[in-house]
Amino acid sequence: MDISRVDLNLLVYLDVLLREKNVTKAANHLGITQPAMSNGLRRLRDLFDDPLLVRTSEGMTATERATELQPLVRGILSDIEQAVQEKASFSANESQRVFRIMASDYAESCLMPRVLRRIRQEAPNVILDVLTPSDVSFQDVEQGRLDMAINRFDKIPQSFHQKTLWTEYFACLMNLRNPILQDPFTLDSYLEASHIWVSKTGFGVGVGVNPKDVQRLGWVDEALGLMGRKRHIAVFTRHYQVAMLLAEQHDLIATLPSRAAWLQKDNANLVIKPPPFDIPPFELKMAWSPLLQHNADHQWLRRVVAAVAEEVDEEFAEFGHQFEAVETDGPHRSER
Repeated sequence: MDISRVDLNLLVYLDVLLREKNVTKAANHLGITQPAMSNGLRRLRDLFDDPLLVRTSEGMTATERATELQPLVRGILSDIEQAVQEKASFSANESQRVFRIMASDYAESCLMPRVLRRIRQEAPNVILDVLTPSDVSFQDVEQGRLDMAINRFDKIPQSFHQKTLWTEYFACLMNLRNPILQDPFTLDSYLEASHIWVSKTGFGVGVGVNPKDVQRLGWVDEALGLMGRKRHIAVFTRHYQVAMLLAEQHDLIATLPSRAAWLQKDNANLVIKPPPFDIPPFELKMAWSPLLQHNADHQWLRRVVAAVAEEVDEEFAEFGHQFEAVETDGPHRSER
C-alpha cells in the first residue's frame, strides 16, 4: 500500500467510530455531517478490506480486525499529536488553568489539602476541580477530559500512564467505649462485632452491594473468606469520612486504609488498632491519558502530586509501621 495515497484524516474518523460505535455520535463528536461520516466509514472499509463495524441487535459492533486496529490507531494519533504540539513551558505563577482530578474521598482527605496548599504557593491562580469516581468514566481519562484519576484500581486500561503514590495497609477504627475493647482484640472478638463496609474503587456509578457476594466486597472480606470466616456488616457506605463518623458514634468497627485512620489519631473518642488478621495491602495510584503525557502543564501537576505524596508517606511512616505486614517485592513508586 502506498501510504502517500492514504488520507490520514480517516484514522481520526476510525478512532472516533470505534469509540462511539455510532455513526451519528461520531459525526457530532468531530463536528461533521452524518453523510460525511458515513462516506468516511465506506472509505475505511475499502482501505482495510473489512466491514470494521457491523450492525447487530445490540447496535454497531466492532469486527475482529477493527478491535486489532483500535490500539494501533490510538497510538499513531497520539504520536502525531505529540509531534505537532507546540513545546511551551508551563509558567506556574501566571497560569490560570483548571485542573480536573478524580479522587475518592479517602485520597481526597489524605492528599488533596496538601496538594492545594502547594498549588496555592506555586500557582496561586490555578483552579482545582475535584470530582468523585461516580462523576467520571475511563473514557473521560482516555480522551483527556479529566487530567488525572487518583484511586485504587481493580483494573485499568494498559494505554493509561500511571504512578504508584504509596502502598496502603489497613487499620481498625472504633469508639473508645466500644464493648469489644473490654477484652483482647482478637479475630474472634472482631467477628463478634458489627462492622461498617466502605469501598470505592475505579470509575463509574456504583450499584447496590450483595452481602453474600464475598468476592465483590473487597480485600477485607476476601481475606476473611480465605480463612473460612465472615463478618457481620451492619452498614454499607462508599464514603470513608462517613465510615469514620459512624465508628465514632456507634459500637461498630470500620476497617479502612491506615492513612485515613491516621487523620483521626488525635481524636480522643476513637481507638485505632491493627486488624487481628492479615489483609493484603493495595496501591494508591494516579493515572492519566497518554494524550497528556508530554503536556508541560500536566507534567508540573504530576510532579506536585508525587512530591506531596512523598511528604505524606514520610510523615505517616512512624505511625503506619504498626499496620505493615512483611512487604513483598514489587513496584512502589514506578512510573510508566
